[in-house]
Amino acid sequence: MEDQDILEPKYHLDNDAFSIQYMRKKGYSPMAESHFHTNYEIYYLIRGERVYFINGTVYTARSGDLIIINPHDVHRTTSSEIMEFERILINFSHDFIRPEVFAPGLPLLPFPQGSRLLRLPEKERETIERLVREMLHEAKNGQEGSVHYVRALLMKLLIRIYRLSGDHALMPIRYAHPMHEKISEIASYLNEHFVGEITLEDIARKFYISPSYLSRIFKKVTGFQFREYLQLVRVKEAQKQLQETRAKIQDIAERVGFEHIAHFNKTFKKWVGVSPLQYRKQFRKDGGRRSVKRNGRTDSLSE
Repeated sequence: MEDQDILEPKYHLDNDAFSIQYMRKKGYSPMAESHFHTNYEIYYLIRGERVYFINGTVYTARSGDLIIINPHDVHRTTSSEIMEFERILINFSHDFIRPEVFAPGLPLLPFPQGSRLLRLPEKERETIERLVREMLHEAKNGQEGSVHYVRALLMKLLIRIYRLSGDHALMPIRYAHPMHEKISEIASYLNEHFVGEITLEDIARKFYISPSYLSRIFKKVTGFQFREYLQLVRVKEAQKQLQETRAKIQDIAERVGFEHIAHFNKTFKKWVGVSPLQYRKQFRKDGGRRSVKRNGRTDSLSE
């Protein structure tokens, strides 16, 4: 029946290097939590509307929009005022597609325009939807050669995304709700000013919002409590410094805003799943590929 909710299983290929899933749902539907993972994500919204929080920016996705997510970028999706949607969600690893081998010279991955919403021109929507639905059909049926077939379709999709990444697709953000813009401003501010003592009350005063309202709306839009988001920003900066420098862990902890090394170690492990020292060792062992998973998970939970 057209009005019934549908959540198909995730169809996996090539030892979970690729997955795809169809969902149709009515009513309020938030993703369980904001998260990040080591795979790429492509979210095609067939019908309806969704609010997406990505790396500090709030987007409102509408029918025919694509959302593209690079590995390790924080994101969450939730309901807008239009509480029904239909979508297809794709997750894949870099090794599944290997664009440097199959499309040398084209900077397809990571997405050069970054993680964001792409508003497709009307004439492109039919082509994009056909590619995505054909991937879903092929993965679902699992016929001989399906891995190669899906890989070819995904490569076509990535090339089209790359071609569409010009100015016409990267349109200025138009916020559906005034508070979406305010939360984007606050999250962006925290992304740049995360060192030192930062309180909810200070930020509320700076952005002319009551602390109680800021606390409530920040959680609703981003999926994080204010202090959780600040912790995550600091941890992600620590990850970057652990990868790119040989600085002592104690020094990195102080640089990103932690006064005590024990608190830093505990918070880092909470978000990343391993200690800072283990993370650095694993990163070097893997030759610079950020393979460490938060709580051992790479699969997406996106609604």
